[in-house]
Amino acid sequence: MNLSTKILIGLGLGVIVGLNMGAEGVNFAKLWIAPLGAIFMNMIRMVIIPLVVSSLILGVCGLGDISKIGRIGGKTIAFYLSTTAFAIILGLLFGTILEPGAGLSMPGADVKTAAKAAPPLMQVIVGIFPTNPLDAMLKANMLQIIVFSLFMGTGIMAVGERADTLLKFFDGLAEVSYKIVGFIMQIAPIGVFGLITPVVAANGPSVLLPLLKVVLAVYVGCFLHATLVYGGLIQFFGKISVGKFFKTIFPAQLISFTSCSSGGTLPVSMNCAKELNINKEVSSFVLPLGATINMDGTALYQGVCALFVAQIYGVDLTMGQYMTIIITGTLASIGTAGVPGAGFIMLTMILTAIGLPLEGSALIAGIDRILDMPRTCVNVTGDLTACYMIHQSEEGKKEEPLY
Repeated sequence: MNLSTKILIGLGLGVIVGLNMGAEGVNFAKLWIAPLGAIFMNMIRMVIIPLVVSSLILGVCGLGDISKIGRIGGKTIAFYLSTTAFAIILGLLFGTILEPGAGLSMPGADVKTAAKAAPPLMQVIVGIFPTNPLDAMLKANMLQIIVFSLFMGTGIMAVGERADTLLKFFDGLAEVSYKIVGFIMQIAPIGVFGLITPVVAANGPSVLLPLLKVVLAVYVGCFLHATLVYGGLIQFFGKISVGKFFKTIFPAQLISFTSCSSGGTLPVSMNCAKELNINKEVSSFVLPLGATINMDGTALYQGVCALFVAQIYGVDLTMGQYMTIIITGTLASIGTAGVPGAGFIMLTMILTAIGLPLEGSALIAGIDRILDMPRTCVNVTGDLTACYMIHQSEEGKKEEPLY
C-alpha cells in the first residue's frame, strides 16, 4: 500500500472517528488526539528551512554555467516562471470565487484574525532582500531565505571548481533533508488523523463540503490553465492546431496524470517532442529543466489552498500577502519539484511566508493524491508547450504542418 493511500485512510478514519465522537467528544479529541497532529506539524516545520535552502541552491547550480545557458536557457526560465506566476494568480482567483474554507474552523481559530495593514509596495520589495540571512532563517522569513539561496547558488555556480566543497555540502544537506522528509511523511497518516479528528468532531459533516470545493477549484483551474494559457499560446503563436498539439502530447498527459511524476514522464515527453518535430537539442534541454523547475499545476494548487487556509482562520489577506504568495510560489518552484511530497512542502512554505498556521494544511494532506494528478498533468503540458514554443522561436521559420 502506497503512502498516498495510507494518508487517505488516515483522513477517512479521522472523519469517521470525529463524526462518532461528536461535539461531546471535542475536548477529549483536543487533549489526546490533537497532539499527534501537533507533533507531525512540528516535524514539518523542523525541516522546512534546511530543505528550502539546500534544494534552491542545488536547483540554481543545476542550471549549469550561466554563460552556456544563453538564449535558450533565458527563454525557458522566463517562460516557466511567468506561467507559474500566472497559475498562482488563477488559483487565488478560484479560491476567492469558490471560498472553500468559508464557514469551517480549525482548533485555535475560534477568534478571527485580522490581517495587518498592507505596507507600501516598495517596502515589500526592499524587505525581500535580507541584511542578515541567519536572522531571516530564525524568523522563518521565506522570501528572504529564497532570495539568499538564489544568490548563494548563483555565486557557487560562478566560482566553479573552487566552490565544489560548498556545493557538496549543500548537496549532502539536500539529500539528508529529503530523507528526513521521507521519514516524516511515513507518519503523515497518523498526523493527519490527529489533525482532522478534532476538526470533524467540532464541525460535523459540514467539514466535507470544503474539501469537495478545493478539489473542484484545483481541477477546473488546472483545466482552464492548460486550455486557455497553453492552448492560447499555441493558437496565437504556434504553427500547429491546438487540437493536433494536445492529441500529440496526450500520451505524456495520461502518464503524468496517473503516475503523478514529471520526472517519470520525461521519456514519454521526449517521444512526444519528437512527434512534434522539435529539435533534439531544444527538447533535451527544455524538458529536463521543466521537470525540475516548472510547477504551474502545483502553483495553481498553492493559490487555492492558501486561500482555503486563510478562510478557515478568518484572515482577510492584504495585497502585500497576495504578492508574497505569488513571489514565494514562483521563486520556490526552482528548487522543490524533485522533493518527495513537494506540493505539501511548498504549501507549508507559502503559509509560513504569509503568517498562517500550518495546521490548516492537514485537510489538504488527506486529499493531496487526488489533487496531485491534475497538477502534474499541467506541469508536463507546460513543459511540452514551452519546448514547442522555444523550438519554434529558434527555428525562425514556419514548420511543415502536422497532418
